[in-house]
Amino acid sequence: MNMPVGARPLNFLEDPLPRLVAGIAVPGALGMLFNTLFNLTDMVCAGWLGTEAVASLSVCFPLFFLVVAVGSGISQGTTSLIAHSLGEGNSERAGKIFIQSLLFSLLVGLILGATGILVAPAFLRFLGASGSYLGSAVQFIRVIFAGTPFFLLVMTLNSYLSASGRNLPYRNVLIAGFFANCLLNPVLMWGLLGLPRLGVGGLALATVLVQVVGSLYLTVVMHRLRGLGPLRDWVPDAANLREIVRQSLPASMNMLSIVLGVVILTWFAKTFGKEAVAGMGLGTRIEQIILLPAIGISTAMLSITGQCLGAGVHGRIRDAWYLCLKLSVSSMILGGIVLIACSGPVLGFFTHDPKVIVHGRIYLLVSGLTLAAYPILFSTVFMMQGLRKPLYGLIMGFYRQIVGPVLLLTLLIKIWHLGVLWVWVGFGIVTWSAAAVALMVGFTSLKALGIREG
Repeated sequence: MNMPVGARPLNFLEDPLPRLVAGIAVPGALGMLFNTLFNLTDMVCAGWLGTEAVASLSVCFPLFFLVVAVGSGISQGTTSLIAHSLGEGNSERAGKIFIQSLLFSLLVGLILGATGILVAPAFLRFLGASGSYLGSAVQFIRVIFAGTPFFLLVMTLNSYLSASGRNLPYRNVLIAGFFANCLLNPVLMWGLLGLPRLGVGGLALATVLVQVVGSLYLTVVMHRLRGLGPLRDWVPDAANLREIVRQSLPASMNMLSIVLGVVILTWFAKTFGKEAVAGMGLGTRIEQIILLPAIGISTAMLSITGQCLGAGVHGRIRDAWYLCLKLSVSSMILGGIVLIACSGPVLGFFTHDPKVIVHGRIYLLVSGLTLAAYPILFSTVFMMQGLRKPLYGLIMGFYRQIVGPVLLLTLLIKIWHLGVLWVWVGFGIVTWSAAAVALMVGFTSLKALGIREG
């Protein structure tokens, strides 16, 4: 049975496209903002515990992001499949895919969590952690891995809601989770209210508890929305599971390429000292906030494309892609101007080190000129995922994050010995070249569907 979940659900086949994009982008960007603040809160609270705690969270980032990447990939793949089935008018198949994706998330979450708990100490030692620093990092990440099934469930439960045009419940989870995390962090890490003092383990436990409550809330929403399906849908189905893997694995690998990209940029930046690395770190965090509107707008392409492909309304995919490109690229041109103009004062809020500020301003100057390329990539990747062609995102991610930077930055920095500016310029060149390819891929894919420009 249906339940109201805030506003009327979006109709991907009939609603005006500006309403559709706004209905997805605004809740999505707001939710991502609070999710970003969630992560910043953890770092602030870790700072209250000391430098070792901050270092522990930092060294655990690749392992933590692995959990996020797997969950995001399953969510994207499932959303694409469900949206396609709903567009075909086959709600029964959409429900079955959803149930199978829940089973898949639980299985992957248990395997990934158990494996992570076992291998985390060795991996963290490989990254340079030792002594009490290693102990704190292991304490943090083992709690995170223990909660892996809940991280994956939250994102997978949202896949049906997102594919059916109901974006408010997940936004509510992210906003409420931020405030809950603000309350739980000091209580658990310092042992307030008579609880044991858990240190960095308390920060991890607070994060996991937020995921547990979020998954329970979204389960209730789904149960009241459509029920949790007949018992036969809960029997593992090999064909559906294979399709979920086929759609999800490339998306997860694409997300993981981001971590490798950060490692590569850091490796080249460290040539110019720790101040360059710190400036890049601050710059990327500021850049991520500026990118939120573009990401929110671009994500609209996944559900719109999936439903329109299923319904055979291919021209609407083209119109949605054009609209998302216009809105997101325009917003990033404006964002780039603001970023370049305000970089100094914003960086001064985070650090008083003049060398770090100089390096940060150089990074943000180039970033301001590169921002408009990102929404071209985002919109096209999500459109291709909706067209059930997830390998495009994987290939583009590996080029943009790994192959392109390694080749070009090796030439610019290691062979030609150019300055730190060219680290960011080189990455910007790779990003714009990827955006140019994305435009060609987008037009070619639409033409293959029989859609002419217009």
